[in-house]
Formats: sequence, structure tokens, C-alpha cells
Amino acid sequence: MVKHRLKIGLLYFCLLAGLSSCISRKDLVYFGDVPTDNPRVKLPDYQEPIVQVDDILHVTIQTVDGGLAMAAGQLSGGIADASANAERTSSTAPAGYLVDKDGRITMPMLGTFSVGGLTTSEVRKQVTEAASKYFKEPTVQVRFANFKVTVIGEVNRPATYTVPSEKITLLDALGMAGDLTIYGKRDNILLIRDNEGQKEFVRLNLMSYESFNSPYFYLKQNDVIYVEPGKGRLAALNNTTRQAVAIAASVVSVISLLIVRFF
Repeated sequence: MVKHRLKIGLLYFCLLAGLSSCISRKDLVYFGDVPTDNPRVKLPDYQEPIVQVDDILHVTIQTVDGGLAMAAGQLSGGIADASANAERTSSTAPAGYLVDKDGRITMPMLGTFSVGGLTTSEVRKQVTEAASKYFKEPTVQVRFANFKVTVIGEVNRPATYTVPSEKITLLDALGMAGDLTIYGKRDNILLIRDNEGQKEFVRLNLMSYESFNSPYFYLKQNDVIYVEPGKGRLAALNNTTRQAVAIAASVVSVISLLIVRFF
């Protein structure tokens, strides 16, 4: 009789522990509503990021005339790295030109450029025109040195990530963060974006393939992605307490049965 009741108590404990952390498969599946008949969804138009105050631009000038590059005090071998003498805020800061409060950068020998509100393609045209006065057939590359996104919440590696490419999607960022944990809410991803001095808040649903055509599918510099914890996380946090209570209750039940049985 005692053994029978003990088995029942243990079974009750197992069920309690299991139900407290139960997560269904449908809560973990991305894009679960994709039709099976080879569907297609149009991606939103990609818009080049705009240069803003406090951005850091990395500018590289490559020329066929290595002698000119060396004479200009830049790197030899036909490559002039215009960021070689750029501002650095620390030993680990990215090399580049800091966009000042007036939206301008100043490059040695080439002068001052108004870059605020422009794309990197437009900045490249300005620098190419100025560099043509000193270098033969210069090839200019301009990119963000501090293009970063932040991923926090229920992901495996929450952090701020510096992105080498300006064209990054929401899925790229989550991939860099090691994907969502099993507790992350896939249907309620919060994207926080700086928009002309204000914070913009957008909710995205990764359980629907319609998120691919969202205008926020492509990220912009300084975007923050927050993955909200689901009910499973709360259950997991409470699971230890519940297990302790269940164990204590089982122990008390067994002791009570032993006392009734033998005393």
C-alpha cells in the first residue's frame, strides 16, 4: 500500500515538473504558415543607409599610380588608405572619419565634405572628384566603420555586433546572436530604431513568412532587436521552486504514511 502511494506521489511530481516547462512545437517553428505550393514573397526595396552625426566612415582610395600614393604619405603599393590618419577615440576604435555635429568630415589634403544625409555612394562621388586632382584614376570605397546592431533578450549570444556589410536583415542579426533560445517569443520581436531624434518601435512576427516583405526586414545602423521571453521562461524560472515544493510534499507524504503505518 505504501509503495503504491509512493509511486503515485512520484508520478504527481513528474507531471508537475513536466507541465511547468512545457513548450509546444508550434511555438518554436519559424514561418510555419508557408504554403506548400512553392510560394514566393516580394522583398521590400532596399534603401541605402544614410550618414548621420557620429557615424564613422572608412574611406579607401586605390590608384594605379603607386608613386603618387607614397608621395601623399599614404600606403605604398598603389593603395592610399585615406583613413590611415583618421580620428581614433581609443586603441580599439574603428579607423575612419567621425561625422561631426555639422554632418561633415575633413580629410587631409582632400578637404572638408558635407556628408550628413547622404548615402555612402553619394559620399564616394564627392571623394572621387576631389581625389582626381591628386591621383590618377582613383577608385574610392566608402563604408561605415561603425555600422552596428544590438540584439538582446532571449537569444544565445546577446551583444552589439559591428556589421561589415551595410545590407543586413533581421534574420542575419539573429543568426549572429546564435538564434533565439527555446524560450524566445518568435511572434513578437521588437525592433527599436532611431528615427530623426525619436525612437520608433515595431513588432515583427517570425512565425509568419509575411515578415519577409516588411519594410523593417532590412536593418539600419544602431537598430536594437529585443526578443521577449515567453511563458516557458517564466515556467523555467519557477521550475526549481516548484520542484522543491513537490519534493518536500512527497517527502512529507511518505513520512506521514510511514508514521500512520508503523506508529
